Amino acid sequence: MTVGVWILGDRLSLKQAALQSYKQKDGLPVIFIESLNHVKVRPYHKQKLVLVWSAMRHFAAELRENGYSVSYEIAEDFATPLQAWVKENQITELRVTEPTDQPFLQTIQNLNLPCKVTFIPDNHFLWSKEEFKNWAQGRKRLLMEDFYREGRKRFQILMENDKPIGGKWNLDKENRKPPKGKLNTPPAKWFEPDEITQEVIKHCRDIACNISTYGEIENFRWGVTRTQALQVLDWFLENRLAGFGPYQDAMVTGEDTMWHAMLSPYLNLGLLQPLEVIQAAEKAYHQNQLPLNSVEGFIRQILGWREYMHGIYHYTCADYPEKNWFNHTKPLPELFWNGETKMNCLHQILTQVQRTGYAHHIQRLMVLSNFSLIAGFSPQEVENWFHAAFIDAYDWVMQTNVIGMGLFADGGILASKPYASSANYVNKMSDYCKSCSYNHKERIGEKACPFNFFYWDFLHRHRPKLQTQGRMSFILKNLDKMSAEELQTIQNQAENWHFSATKT
Repeated sequence: MTVGVWILGDRLSLKQAALQSYKQKDGLPVIFIESLNHVKVRPYHKQKLVLVWSAMRHFAAELRENGYSVSYEIAEDFATPLQAWVKENQITELRVTEPTDQPFLQTIQNLNLPCKVTFIPDNHFLWSKEEFKNWAQGRKRLLMEDFYREGRKRFQILMENDKPIGGKWNLDKENRKPPKGKLNTPPAKWFEPDEITQEVIKHCRDIACNISTYGEIENFRWGVTRTQALQVLDWFLENRLAGFGPYQDAMVTGEDTMWHAMLSPYLNLGLLQPLEVIQAAEKAYHQNQLPLNSVEGFIRQILGWREYMHGIYHYTCADYPEKNWFNHTKPLPELFWNGETKMNCLHQILTQVQRTGYAHHIQRLMVLSNFSLIAGFSPQEVENWFHAAFIDAYDWVMQTNVIGMGLFADGGILASKPYASSANYVNKMSDYCKSCSYNHKERIGEKACPFNFFYWDFLHRHRPKLQTQGRMSFILKNLDKMSAEELQTIQNQAENWHFSATKT
C-alpha cells in the first residue's frame, strides 16, 4: 500500500491531521494544488490569493526540507493533477485532513479518484464537531457565553480552581470605550514580500486579466510562514494586548488596525494553532501583569467566538446558507465593491478593505453588516461579498458571522437579537461622522444620515417579527412616539434612496 497526502491551502501545519496520521515522513508523497477554477467561484481579494498561495509555496518548501516528497501543481482544476500524481506515485490511499468548509468537502467527494480517499478528522479546532454537538443537544438556546465558560473550565484558561480569575467570566463592559483624544496606537507588524511572494504577486497580476478579482495587490505585507505568524503573535503580546481591551470596539479614520491582533488569517491558514495563541496570552497576563479585561476579551474571541462559530457551522442544517428570516432581497449596491459613497463611515471602511483585505470586528458587524441589514440587502449577496473581500474569509467563518450574527437571517439561532442601530452608535464609537456629508442627528431630509431612516424603516417594516424578540420590545416602543407624518417620510426616504446617487 502506498499512502499519499493532499495538503489543503488552509491546513499549513506540520501538526495537521493528515500528516500526523502517517509517521514515516521520509519520502512520503504529498501534493499541493493551486486551482484556477476554484478561485473563479467569486471575485476574491487579490491579497487573499497572494496570502494563501504564497503560504502554500512556503510550506511546500518547508516539507521538502523535512524529507517529504513534494509535488506542487498549478492547474485549471484539482482532478487532473491529482489523477496524474496518483498514477505516477502508485498511490493506493489518499489521505486528506477533513475540510472545514462543507462545499469543499463535497468537491473532493465528487472527484472520482482512482484510489481510496480517507478523510482524517480535523485537529485544527479545540472542539470537534461531535463534541460541540454533544454540548448543544438538549439546550433551549445555544448561547455563546455558556459555551465560552465551558471552554474556560475545560482547558483551564484564566481559572482559579473552578472559578474565573477576577471573579467574573466576562469583562466586556470595560471594553467599550469610545475613541477620545490622541490614542497613540502601536503600529502593526508587517513584512516585505520575499522572492516567493513576489512571484505569487506577479502570478496574481497575470491571472487577473482573465478572472474577476477584487481589491488592490500593491503593498502586500502579510506574513506567509509560521515563523512570521509567530512574530505577529509575539508583537501583539508585547505591544498591543495591554491596550486591546478598552478600545477594541473603537473606529478611527486612518487607523486600520488599532490594537487588534491581526492573527485571524494565520489561525485560519493553520500557521498558528488556537490553543498556543490562547496559552501565550494567558502566560503574558501572568508574567507581565497585563490588564485582565484586555486579556480576557482577546481570549474570548478565540476560545469563545471562533470555536463557537465553527461549532454552529457544523451543527446547523444544510439550508443555513439560504436562510432569510426578514425576506430581504435588495441587491448589494456597487459601492461595496468600489467604496464610492458620501457616507464617510462606509467609504473609510470599504476603501480600507480594498487596500488591505482587512477590517476589524466592529467595522464588519456594526457598520457593514448593520447597514446591510437595515437597508434590506440580500443576505446571500452580502455573505458572498464578505467571503470575497476579506483576507481571513472561509465558508465556515462567513456563514455564521454574516448570515447569523450580522444579518440575523437565521431568525435567532445564533444571536439573541438583531445587531441593528442608527447613526448614534457609529457616532459614539468612531470619528467618521465628523467628516461626513450627512448629519448623524437627522432622521429625515436631504442631510439625514441613511443609517437613521433605514434603521427606523427597518423597525417599522419588521415590527411583528421583532416583537417576538424579547430584547427588542423597549426599542420598538420608540416607534409609537413618532408622528405618522415623520414615519411616512422615513419610509419614503428609505424606499427612494438611490445608492448610485451617493458617489463621491
